[in-house]
Amino acid sequence: MLSPALPLHAPAPDVTALPLTALQQHVALAAQTRGGLVESIHYGSLIATAPDSGAQDPDAPDPAGHDGLRTLLSAGDPLAPFYPRSALKPLQAVALVGAGLDLPADLLALTAASHSGAAMHRDGALRILQIHGLTADALENSTDLPHGVGEREEWLRDGGQATQLTQNCSGKHASMAATCVINGWPVRGYLDPGHPLQQLVAQTVRDLTGEEPSRATTDGCGTPLFALTLRGMARAFGRLASAEMNGAPAESPEAAVAHAMRRHPEMVAGEGRDVTELMRLAPGLLAKDGFEGVQLVGLPDGRAVAVKISDGGDRARMPVTVRALEALGVDTAPLAGIATGSVLGGGRPVGELTATDFLTAH
Repeated sequence: MLSPALPLHAPAPDVTALPLTALQQHVALAAQTRGGLVESIHYGSLIATAPDSGAQDPDAPDPAGHDGLRTLLSAGDPLAPFYPRSALKPLQAVALVGAGLDLPADLLALTAASHSGAAMHRDGALRILQIHGLTADALENSTDLPHGVGEREEWLRDGGQATQLTQNCSGKHASMAATCVINGWPVRGYLDPGHPLQQLVAQTVRDLTGEEPSRATTDGCGTPLFALTLRGMARAFGRLASAEMNGAPAESPEAAVAHAMRRHPEMVAGEGRDVTELMRLAPGLLAKDGFEGVQLVGLPDGRAVAVKISDGGDRARMPVTVRALEALGVDTAPLAGIATGSVLGGGRPVGELTATDFLTAH
């Protein structure tokens, strides 16, 4: 009998067991305690990188395969391919700006967002469409309720249903449709991997990560999704985060996207979201999360941290990231509120979710 979670006519999933050799070699990155006993363990992988000052061209791989990076610390299997999910959005936004997308900073930040679905996010996506003569009918993303808990409850109280506009990727999709208008490309079908827009995005991802994706699939919102490594994603975020250092914010697409995200962290996620809090509490950091336990952080000097929690859970992502930032010498005292999670028993603290001692220095 098919699972009731599957559509009536959906094909049965492939349940063939994966060989052990296909599983990533993750390590314990975080643990939750209760009453002095370890109750749960989260495994995963991470890497922290910096531009290699000894590389002839730190912005691109050389013929010998040098990717312009030094590994500062690592844990687990950071070279295993994985899907960055929504952590790809800033890279996708760079592609759109490079193709002529010109938006106010708040709307460009929304382009790189997994937003909570608040009124400012919904209105922002509509503004992007209206600026380019489009309506919400142009959106081709999936439908969903607002991602934020409070935003979702308010939406439902007001009689709202799942829509494309409230789905957390609507800012990106509005900007993708807008970029098609700017370039005279067909708006309908903009998610097709063969569409000129998606061809441009794919090449931009290659350029920023320095990698050829090992495979491609489709993200939850319908956008093409690429399998990359944590190292490649760290390279990309280091490039974005350092792009403002040597000039004005508008000098490059990378700098424009980074500037917008830093200036409007509330548009990148939303009130009460840890990614928004991280950028507010540590000005200069560039942060983006992704479903299935993904976190990327870029620093203004080009260093970057990339984290993947293997079980896809969300709660371990930020404690592990903060521990890695601490190891890089970042002042994490302002981040204490997102560096651990309190475990309650009868309404009072009886344990803690915290990062393990996982670091291997290089």
